[in-house]
Amino acid sequence: MIDIKALRDDPERFKNGVRLKRADVNIDELLAIDTRRRELTGAVEVKRAEQNKFSKEMGPELGRLKGQLKSATGAERTAIETKLKELERRPAELKLEAAELDKQLAETGPKWHDLMLRIPQPPAADVPVGAGAEDNKEIRRWNAPHFDPSKSFESQRGFKPKTHLELVRDLGLVDFERGVKTAGTRHYVLTGLGMKLHQAALRYAFDFITEKRGFTAMGVPVIVKEECMQGTGFFPFGRDQAYHIEESRRGAGHDLFLTGTGEVGLMGFHADEIIPIEQLPLKYTTQSTCFRREAGASGKDTAGLYRIHQFDKVEQVVICRADDTESRGWHKHMLETVEMILQGLSLPYRLLQCCTGDLGMKNEDMIDVECWMPGRGDVGADGVPSGEWGETHSASRLGDFQCRRLNLRYRDADGKIHIAWALNNTVLASPRVLIPILELNQNADGSVNVPLVLRPHMGGIEKITPR
Repeated sequence: MIDIKALRDDPERFKNGVRLKRADVNIDELLAIDTRRRELTGAVEVKRAEQNKFSKEMGPELGRLKGQLKSATGAERTAIETKLKELERRPAELKLEAAELDKQLAETGPKWHDLMLRIPQPPAADVPVGAGAEDNKEIRRWNAPHFDPSKSFESQRGFKPKTHLELVRDLGLVDFERGVKTAGTRHYVLTGLGMKLHQAALRYAFDFITEKRGFTAMGVPVIVKEECMQGTGFFPFGRDQAYHIEESRRGAGHDLFLTGTGEVGLMGFHADEIIPIEQLPLKYTTQSTCFRREAGASGKDTAGLYRIHQFDKVEQVVICRADDTESRGWHKHMLETVEMILQGLSLPYRLLQCCTGDLGMKNEDMIDVECWMPGRGDVGADGVPSGEWGETHSASRLGDFQCRRLNLRYRDADGKIHIAWALNNTVLASPRVLIPILELNQNADGSVNVPLVLRPHMGGIEKITPR
């Protein structure tokens, strides 16, 4: 949720953000409702003051008139009785008038709140303008010593590569058919060394972020209330991507939702709290199972491990002061973490500055990280894919967007309360990361070398060989 005061002061900034992010929300409608709410709020306050004043003055006035009534006769008596009736009737009238204003004010609330939730975080001023992912700008890339994505796989390795689909089948690492039988499309079963490799990659990343980068390990719920999904900005924007557990139909007090990232639970942890400034920044990481319906992705990356409904991810968040320099510093720190992990795995990668049209609704800035995947891309006449970059990580600055929605604040040294700022980053997501690991470490005989950094988590296994 954005700052309504900031919107009133500079509506053009938010209108530009809506346009750049192609959001479906009418800011002029919101401002009109907001003006009406403020007018009604003022009218209610005036009416309450009138009620209070009348209550204070009515008692003495009633006493005075009743005293006069004792000696009054004729027309004078009639006039006093009429005045008394008016005074006695007025409290009820004022109550009804106040109730009507309250009703009108309440009627504006749902629409105002809905529109507020739909306004995206405006992009940072230095984010390049673009329509979508095709307009993202490459920042830099890193090539592993043993592989250069600008050259063909065969020219460097001396043989035609298999795709990860072929490798996991031949090596007995994944069973897609039984995964579909068990849970439907885009599901899978990691088997044998496939599960061990998956766990090894996650453990390597988790140990790295906690032991070498000093982040606090957390185990958070992956089933959360709607308020948590809304607070982190996944609702209403990405509601169609979430799995919904309709507990209310069973008599429970609220429905629940499966989270698509550990970020939801990590951020929800401090909702409605005021953090002392000396405790900032908060640096949290979690490993969790993530669930995404992938609605709208029909026909895209439907085969294999790239776009699936369930996966595991090591996620990190930072909650810091409301300071742009500090936020950018942590963003750099997160990207350095990703680069160190990928270099440790010897996976070629590139960093992309996401343009305004690819930021998503909650981010003010985002850097995507893509790894080279030889099994992706166009298939040539020889039946071999050309290779292609595939997204594996994403690091985002959110400003105060999530913290404002979650009412997550901090108290500075002077006792003043501020809305905190937040960042998040994918440390590692698996099994997607297994795609470049398997494809780039394959051998001509169909075996796959286990990256050095993963071998301690694989019981010392150096190579996975065909069954």
